[in-house]
Amino acid sequence: MKNPKIRIAIVDDHTLFRNGVAALMREFDDLQVLFEADNGYQLQQMITRHPLPQVILMDINMPVLDGYGATTWLKANHPTVKVLALSMFEDDKAVIQMLKCGACGYLLKESGPREVHEAIKVIAEKGMYMNDLVSSKMVRSLTNTESVPVFSKNEAAFIELCCTELTYKEIADQMFISPRTVDNYREALFQKLNLKSRIGLVLYAIQNDMVKL
Repeated sequence: MKNPKIRIAIVDDHTLFRNGVAALMREFDDLQVLFEADNGYQLQQMITRHPLPQVILMDINMPVLDGYGATTWLKANHPTVKVLALSMFEDDKAVIQMLKCGACGYLLKESGPREVHEAIKVIAEKGMYMNDLVSSKMVRSLTNTESVPVFSKNEAAFIELCCTELTYKEIADQMFISPRTVDNYREALFQKLNLKSRIGLVLYAIQNDMVKL
């Protein structure tokens, strides 16, 4: 007996790109494209007219209601729906913000159809997709429950500030410490948590309820 198809939807304001992704995803036998939407607001209208998607491919930069707002709305109103961000932005700020809004994975628009298909399957089955933007070492640190690290007051404050849009220099100013001390905190936390990037640190904080979203 075949497994039921994974129900997906695509939200992107670029019609040709959106239609192209939809056509490519329809070539996979295990996927069902329920609908397409131009932006987050249209998503809100269309989601009531169709079966609930399991995974939504979400662009970020859209008019009326962007990917951040749409993902936040989905998390509050349809928490079972998972969001896979599909964007041209690869900077830390965009990735971190989408993850904080509730996205379960992040891919660049230059990704191939098979990678998108694989990400959809992993999110539908496991709840989160990790790729080069989030290292495998970070995944192990997120899922390791054998030991709970202890953070100093300053380390905890640094982690919380890393989850904002502040630069490292601005974090140093906020904490009334030198940029070199901030560098020391960062490197020490990377080593303690087995992480490689600020994105990994933010994901760790989100996963362990260290910040208020």
